[in-house]
Amino acid sequence: MKQSFFWKLLAVLLPAFVLVAWLAVLVLPYSRIGAVALVVSGAVLLAFWFSARLAPRMERLPQFAARLSAGDLAARIDDPKNDELANIGYSLDTAAARLQVSFRALEASRSELEALLDSMQEAVVAVDGSGRIQWTNRVMQGITGGTVRVGHALVQTVRDPEVLLCVQTTLEQRTVSEGKASSMVPGRTFEVSVAPTPSGGAVAVLHDISEVERVEKTRRDFIANVSHELRTPLTSISGYVETLLDHAETMGPHVQEFLHIILKNATRMNRLTEDLLALARVESGEHKLRPVPVTASTLVGDAVDSLSGLVHDSEMKLEIGALTDQTVLADYDAIQQVLANLIENAIKYGRSRSAQSAQSGQSGQSGRVLVSAVQRDGMVEFSVRDFGSGIASQHLDRIFERFYRVDKARSKESGGTGLGLAIAKHIVQAHGGNIRAESELNLGSTFSFTLPLAKAKGHAETAAEDEPAAQA
Repeated sequence: MKQSFFWKLLAVLLPAFVLVAWLAVLVLPYSRIGAVALVVSGAVLLAFWFSARLAPRMERLPQFAARLSAGDLAARIDDPKNDELANIGYSLDTAAARLQVSFRALEASRSELEALLDSMQEAVVAVDGSGRIQWTNRVMQGITGGTVRVGHALVQTVRDPEVLLCVQTTLEQRTVSEGKASSMVPGRTFEVSVAPTPSGGAVAVLHDISEVERVEKTRRDFIANVSHELRTPLTSISGYVETLLDHAETMGPHVQEFLHIILKNATRMNRLTEDLLALARVESGEHKLRPVPVTASTLVGDAVDSLSGLVHDSEMKLEIGALTDQTVLADYDAIQQVLANLIENAIKYGRSRSAQSAQSGQSGQSGRVLVSAVQRDGMVEFSVRDFGSGIASQHLDRIFERFYRVDKARSKESGGTGLGLAIAKHIVQAHGGNIRAESELNLGSTFSFTLPLAKAKGHAETAAEDEPAAQA
């Protein structure tokens, strides 16, 4: 403060001494000593007078700056004068007022954001680039028992490996990652979604799906139990009807017709219960896959061979297209079921187009089913293509839902249950692959699914040993 005051005083006195020097030059010829002393004395007095008036105003500036740096945005200079110094003070006051308004708006936005986050049913926590917690909401505090503290590493308070893995993946790859956490709270399951933030951190949202999981498990158990209980009476009905049909010569034509109808529907119900049980096992995870290295060409060849009888009865042509000898990691029986479901569907929906072409005298691709397997982007893509009537685009998004049928009348007539594609979807996804359908009306449909390559060491040597065992 003393040093700044010295420079202010010097800045005031220097012009005064210059003025004294000029006056001394003017009056020197007449009275050198008196005039000089008089002028110097007047200049000094004048300088001190100006300094005394300016010093209090100048001292307001560092005081204002000190209050502002301490966070007091209400600090003002409030200089009542109307000169250059007052104008500087007014500009600084205006800047401080605008800064105060901006900070109040920021505080209001932050309070609204905190209220919004606290009102959410999901647990939310944000971390910086190093994994330290920046903020969280009340739901997250309730889940963790209040152990989540701002500034601490997330790994110190959250022990669920799925949550930590999703956060780490997002921080490293800057992409959205998702998972399912089951060890955050005993007996509760959370769906985890982590997204990157512009500052380099990440925001994790935990949605409680415990009730959904419970209801879904109850539904699966109910379907499995009902299907299991229906198997015995349906088998008995089919057996008794077949026994009666063995002595059909003693019955009238109407009785035989009724028995055939009963047998047909009992057989369809049997297939439905078997498919329901298979779907329930796959969805619940009870059906444990046993993936082994097996060549794609073997999977396709065996599936085609096993369905040769069905193709012969339907008068369709089942052909093998392009094949790769790449080895995939797959459960042999499960993938055979997937291929069988897709090929059976292709035969059913391609057969009607074949009949129509035969009646109209047209020939071409109709009546064929083409099965192929090619390598694409580190996976092997299996495709089953028919040249039937095709599927309308509005059905493609729902084609893999359980009990969904494009043509309900034709599906029931052919004995379909509406579960084959749903089962295929779950099996493929359990292998780490994807399944999709492409179609054009009057040009046919193509169902494709992918399986991962078997790249681990030793797969090439063990593939030949595992394939015969799988086929057996």
